[in-house]
Amino acid sequence: MLADQLKTLVPCSLRRLYLCNMEIISAEYIISSPGYKECPPPDKPEYAFIGRSNVGKSSLINMLTNKKGLAKTSATPGKTQLINHFNIISSDKRKWYLVDLPGYGYATVAKTARNNWGNMIESYIRKRENLVCLFVLIDSRHDPQKIDFEFINWLGEWKIPFAIVFTKTDKNKPGATVRNVGEFLKILSTSWEEMPPHFLSSAVKKEGRKELLAHINALNSNIQGIRR
Repeated sequence: MLADQLKTLVPCSLRRLYLCNMEIISAEYIISSPGYKECPPPDKPEYAFIGRSNVGKSSLINMLTNKKGLAKTSATPGKTQLINHFNIISSDKRKWYLVDLPGYGYATVAKTARNNWGNMIESYIRKRENLVCLFVLIDSRHDPQKIDFEFINWLGEWKIPFAIVFTKTDKNKPGATVRNVGEFLKILSTSWEEMPPHFLSSAVKKEGRKELLAHINALNSNIQGIRR
């Protein structure tokens, strides 16, 4: 089965997290902000999601929160243009923020607007003091893309804690998905001494949900991870 094949690509240290059964019991939209200075007070742990346009970010967020329509999905690349905050309460009674960030890369908007988005995203990532982890979404249907490696390398230079989520694993033949993910990780390993956590997901089949929530739960248990 695809799930069994993909699991071989996930480190054992992460598979041990699967034993956690944390659930999200409440997810509510708060605000859309044009910049990090307008975001809610940094008083709770924060987990943000980002990726190229049309990577399946909104669908993944809706799957994680088990709340259809929480994050707005669109067939139009670049639809998300603001920093969208959601208030989360998990089954362990912890409260935290989930953030839907604008995509990077191609979008059907003017170049000036894309540059403004880039500055907004960089400022948020580098200056948001309660950001515990940035989840970088990669479309598993495609061969490794240069823009994704460039973005990940920037995160390394900025010393931003992050994890990789390979999306849409149900959209390809199993062999193609395993090949694309494996090639991506192989290329990444040539420039990274220690590989970042990585997960495989399908919003349609809800694959990867338990693992991602377990990872967030583990990070929530170590609040010292919040940058001050």
